[in-house]
Amino acid sequence: MFRITFFALLFGAVSRVYAQEALSDALHALIETTPDQAPPAESVWLDLRQKAPQNSRPQEAPPWVEAVTFSATQPAGDTSSKSVFRIRVTRPSPDYQVLFFRLFFDDKPGQQPELIAWDESGAHVVRSGALGLGIDLPSSDSVMIPMTGASSIDIEVPGDGKTVRAAYLDWMASSAVVHPLNADRREIIPEPFSSMPPLSAPSQDVEHFGTVTATLTEETIRISTDIQEGAAFQFGIEAQPLAALLTFEVASPRIDAPPEIYLNGQDLGPASLVLPELSDPGYRGQMEPLIKQMYFQYTGWLRAQKIVPITSLKVGTNDLIVVNGAGSGNSAIRGTQIQLKYLWDKSDYLLKTGQ
Repeated sequence: MFRITFFALLFGAVSRVYAQEALSDALHALIETTPDQAPPAESVWLDLRQKAPQNSRPQEAPPWVEAVTFSATQPAGDTSSKSVFRIRVTRPSPDYQVLFFRLFFDDKPGQQPELIAWDESGAHVVRSGALGLGIDLPSSDSVMIPMTGASSIDIEVPGDGKTVRAAYLDWMASSAVVHPLNADRREIIPEPFSSMPPLSAPSQDVEHFGTVTATLTEETIRISTDIQEGAAFQFGIEAQPLAALLTFEVASPRIDAPPEIYLNGQDLGPASLVLPELSDPGYRGQMEPLIKQMYFQYTGWLRAQKIVPITSLKVGTNDLIVVNGAGSGNSAIRGTQIQLKYLWDKSDYLLKTGQ
């Protein structure tokens, strides 16, 4: 078995925190969809920015969104203020029991939002816990909320609430799903605009069909365009592989300037981003003075990959650095891992003879 030994040099690392899934064990079975079933309730995107954009039109919402209100509070004996966006909803059908809620916000330290679902009596149904990681970047986070007893959802955030930008809501339905018995089962929150599941980083080296997968770090690491402020790793290999693939997730990337990869002092060029549909509300346009073309940033996490030339790898210790693409400012990466493919006794390959 080939093994990869490694340690990470973390620049600006922060602890990784997972937002809690707002689901309870008492949740009833979701509705089963059938081909002849009526179309589901319309989804909605709610603009929660407190300053209306220029030339914006009055916002429309489907009937199941009854009201959206905003209030600022300061708890007694507490010097910290809080802002609350309250979204009052009614289930369009008794069959719809779970609401998909994706919140778009600026993920600032100490100002991470939390979702709280309430029933008609004013009692908590469920709390999500703090969303985001406090990475000080535009981001988004998704939660599934059981709505069998809830009638309103609060977005509670420390401060004046200006870090909250928007929310996307859609009702969930279930269907039978098959999965391979001999592959890792992935528990995922389905994203409406992308079929790519969150990246899973194994805690130990995994070997499968001659391919070794090793996690360089699960931590979230801030990166900039400066190589001195990139994410740096060292890892060792015992034998030269036939192919190598670097994979990680990147927060709030500029989609036309993905992170750049350096290995053993050599610039390998940019990674490739796995992009969701352009209709995803996570895309955020930006204009700069003297530049006519708008560029786009994705305010969430995207998967990034890079084929590593094997000629750039060496047996022994390898030095890897990930920096943000030119003109992209600051970002963050997480779940960084590398796969090394070796010759397997059942490998499928062709030997071509010379002419």
